[in-house]
Amino acid sequence: MPSANPVVLDTHAWIWLMSGAPPLTPGARNAIADAARVGAVRIAAISTWEIAMLERRRCITLSTPVLDWIQAALNAPGISLAPLTPEIAVDSYRLPGNPPQDPADRLIIATTRANSAHLVTRDLAILSYATREKATSASSRHRTRP
Repeated sequence: MPSANPVVLDTHAWIWLMSGAPPLTPGARNAIADAARVGAVRIAAISTWEIAMLERRRCITLSTPVLDWIQAALNAPGISLAPLTPEIAVDSYRLPGNPPQDPADRLIIATTRANSAHLVTRDLAILSYATREKATSASSRHRTRP
């Protein structure tokens, strides 16, 4: 049986998954479920900070105290915390092209790269960056040297 592709959940996708909120597409839900079956759903360490910040600013309301929510959400089947390593921290500021300026977005992208994973996100800045980078990579692969 082939293993599922690992996935990293952007902070909002993690919140939506844990709350059962509908914004996740069926394709995203399937990718997450497949990865969860083999323990390959990762949460970037920065997402725990983002959730604490969002809760503190009253941008989100959690059903339990923030630390309890984070710990329970990290203990969900198939989900684990991807640590912030020095390699991820450095890569976040060496991303090719024009990555998003938000440090949290950059750390999530670098975490995804370090885990050779797919990123589940609806963040327009990240999606736009991914689209630009794919086009640039495809273009540079098809160039010929004079």
